Amino acid sequence: MQFAQPEYLYLLAAAPLLVLFFAARFRRRREALRQLGEPELIGRLSRSTVARRQAVKAALVLLALVCFVLALARPQFGTRSETVRQTGFSVMAVLDVSNSMLAEDVRPNRLARSKFAVRSLVRKLRNDRIGLVVFAGSAFLQCPLTTDYSIVELFLNGIDTGTVGTQGTAIAEALRIAGRSFRQDHQGYKAVVLITDGEDHQEDPIAVASELAAQGVRVYVVGIGTPQGVPIPVTDEDGRVAGHMRDRSGAVVMSRLDESTLRHIAETTGGAYYRASPGGEEMDLVYDTIASLEKAEFESREFTQYVERFQYILFFGLLLLVADTVIRDRGLLDES
Repeated sequence: MQFAQPEYLYLLAAAPLLVLFFAARFRRRREALRQLGEPELIGRLSRSTVARRQAVKAALVLLALVCFVLALARPQFGTRSETVRQTGFSVMAVLDVSNSMLAEDVRPNRLARSKFAVRSLVRKLRNDRIGLVVFAGSAFLQCPLTTDYSIVELFLNGIDTGTVGTQGTAIAEALRIAGRSFRQDHQGYKAVVLITDGEDHQEDPIAVASELAAQGVRVYVVGIGTPQGVPIPVTDEDGRVAGHMRDRSGAVVMSRLDESTLRHIAETTGGAYYRASPGGEEMDLVYDTIASLEKAEFESREFTQYVERFQYILFFGLLLLVADTVIRDRGLLDES
């Protein structure tokens, strides 16, 4: 047996005080009777208190107090097993951290907007799993699938264009790693949310998208940037813009959103393509679409719980109080 709230057991210290109170009360009554005359004579002339019944009534009140304190402490004994099943979907956020994501055709820049998009998705999740893959010239799993959203937020805070050492846009590799990150026994809905400007891919991402489609994985793509393109800023040690990125010939590099490739990736997997908007409405659409599809059980846990028994002790305490009110503490007139 255990108590769910054992701190209430300290109230049992009031029981000895109640015993002392009844003892003092009985003593005063006996002394008062002696002052009136012979106790035996007074008992014959008037209704007198029956000491034994008074003791019984005091004991009933004392026991009722103990029962109420024990009920407050919530005794628990006996156990029952309970299985809790967790259902939801799994989603891998795939985030481009290449230098082109520093372009400022969306404010404050493409990378900051991408991180905001992932955060807005995380905050909508309920018992669903999310992971994080980052990529530039190569890709790696930054955070495996988890329901601990604070961990994902922590990883997001540390992401910048220096997270991946080699530059480029390895979309195909990033999609492949995202697909491998799903558990093979998870039969429910699996989605990849790819956030990138889509240019300079080193390998054909459409072939990898076909592989994901065969695994039942859909890719939802959020394109960051504008098709017109803008220069990529270069900052100094203090974080101030010191110029713009140039190619080997010295020309300023223009970074453009490659919507054609990104749209093809999404359509190949049965997903959808969205261009990032100032208000981030596209993430609402992505979440609503994913949440409306099949969810699956991906985690079951068995808990052993103690059974609450306070109600029986509380009921017994109430019975003791009822008995106290029923018992009369005065005798009948002695007619003889």
